[in-house]
Amino acid sequence: MDVSIETITKENTDLLESVAEDVFDNDVSFEYLSSYLKQSNHILCVAVVNGRVVGQVRAIIHQHPDNPPELYIDNAGVTKSLQRQGIAKSLVMEVVHEGRVRGCADIWVGTEADNEPAKALYRSFGLDMTVMTMFDGEL
Repeated sequence: MDVSIETITKENTDLLESVAEDVFDNDVSFEYLSSYLKQSNHILCVAVVNGRVVGQVRAIIHQHPDNPPELYIDNAGVTKSLQRQGIAKSLVMEVVHEGRVRGCADIWVGTEADNEPAKALYRSFGLDMTVMTMFDGEL
């Protein structure tokens, strides 16, 4: 299987016209995508097989007034039929590279407590697991 990893820019958004099931949580909205890509601190990398997006990872570079920038992996997904074949690892490697190039000193990511495949993936990069509490709600 020939997998290419691409960083999405306004020039190649057409790649997202063909996306496999379960790669994103919802259908890609090109209106939202346009807004996303206008933010220079947003990174979207995709895995493409035979012209179809089969995986994605999104990250945000957080700027701070008192620390160097840090890379936050916001979301990742690979279509079920191609999971556990190294696609997610390749995507994370690409987004980490992008973070380094853009001056990030640290990385962090959150995942569900019972998502063992994701926890194994992030451990494979030498990341330590920290227990935390998250709050969320509607605005």
